[in-house]
Amino acid sequence: MSSIHPPPSPPVLYSFDSPNEMTEKLAAFIVKAQKEAVDKKGRFTVALSGGSLPKQLNKLINNPAVKWDKWQVFFADERCVPLDDDDSNYNLCRKELFSKVPIPKQNIHPIDVSLLDDLEELADAYEKALISEFAQKDSARFPVFDLILLGIGPDGHTCSLFPDHALLTEEDRWVAYIEDSPKPPPRRITLTFPVLNHSLRVAFVAGGRGQS
Repeated sequence: MSSIHPPPSPPVLYSFDSPNEMTEKLAAFIVKAQKEAVDKKGRFTVALSGGSLPKQLNKLINNPAVKWDKWQVFFADERCVPLDDDDSNYNLCRKELFSKVPIPKQNIHPIDVSLLDDLEELADAYEKALISEFAQKDSARFPVFDLILLGIGPDGHTCSLFPDHALLTEEDRWVAYIEDSPKPPPRRITLTFPVLNHSLRVAFVAGGRGQS
């Protein structure tokens, strides 16, 4: 895998003594990335994943340094379920973050649930949403997010990119679909490795014994 998608720069590992310290440092990291992006171009493009990550963003709530009106939020991956489903990453982010902060609704970009029966169309539509945001702004061949925030599963998967899966070799698409996820639910869409590798910053946030 590394020979196909080499990392753009060496990773930097930070470890913390407590979950509270980790969430505080994570919020400070995000605010710094936001400031640099807003100062440069007037907006902040970010992709979020699900799992434990949304709850770990709690130090952004009631944080006066966060300029929510400048955020454009996409999802690093999404389960192909209704937006109010318990498996929806959007719904998880809504419960843990969006409902508690003054982010404009139009700045959040969920999947088009009218296309749930056709995963190829769903992935194409989400890719078009990315093109609309990034074309002529921050993209060449691939979009350049200011920040992508990811978790990592016990099996090493991130987004909906699972070890030994064919999607790991995708080199052209911005968004791909998967119908056979090893972890339920099986039907999902995901950003691809080239998109992750073109982001200005990618942060993997992991806590607990299962992710040590």
